[in-house]
Amino acid sequence: MGLELYLDLLSQPCRAVYIFAKKNGIPLELRTVELLKGQHLSDAFAQVNPLKKVPTLKDGDFTLTESVAILLYLTRKYKVPDHWYPQDLQARARVDEYLAWQHTTLRRSCLRTLWHKTMFPDFLGEPVSPKTLAATLAELDVTLQILEDKFLQNKAFLAGPHISLADLVAITELMHPVGAGCQIFEGRPKLAAWRQRVEAAVGSVLFQEAHEVILKAKNFPLPDPVLKQKLMPRVLAMIQ
Repeated sequence: MGLELYLDLLSQPCRAVYIFAKKNGIPLELRTVELLKGQHLSDAFAQVNPLKKVPTLKDGDFTLTESVAILLYLTRKYKVPDHWYPQDLQARARVDEYLAWQHTTLRRSCLRTLWHKTMFPDFLGEPVSPKTLAATLAELDVTLQILEDKFLQNKAFLAGPHISLADLVAITELMHPVGAGCQIFEGRPKLAAWRQRVEAAVGSVLFQEAHEVILKAKNFPLPDPVLKQKLMPRVLAMIQ
């Protein structure tokens, strides 16, 4: 049996793994787990991943449940271009540095922005106070500035002259607030130019395909009350 990837392209880490695998011709059997229908909370999926999260990768009897670990596993299992995760010690360390930083910073800010601006009011029917939303957007702005000043600087890509896993993970995170209607690249010409380079390096068709779901976030149908009650604790824990 080949590799199986359990995913939902609503999820930013799923998008990163999906784009990486597609771009590099890595053969995967895709298994869709619809987050907004609570399929990740089912007993059946818990048999695959007890953490009840996507993406999840199965390689025979071997299972990986964290997106960064999955990306690194794929770079080592398959012969992919060196720029994704360079052999050069310091170039690789720059990718590692970004991947270590982003979990509690950019990912958190982008996720909170999506939920506070769109998913709570439009999907769950739960209002978000203007004060909470303002604080979330302010936090995102600070994090974007750090992304520019510390990681991008004056380079073409986050870790150097070529696209790497760092850029792929970053851009998929940033498309969360874009899906919520935030014009995060306006007034940030350096970041906007970087986004264009990343999209060109990935390929516009693949990039748009991977982000089709998140760009329709404002149109997701309301869940029924039972599903809403089931999802709420997980959502609240996720965006803390």
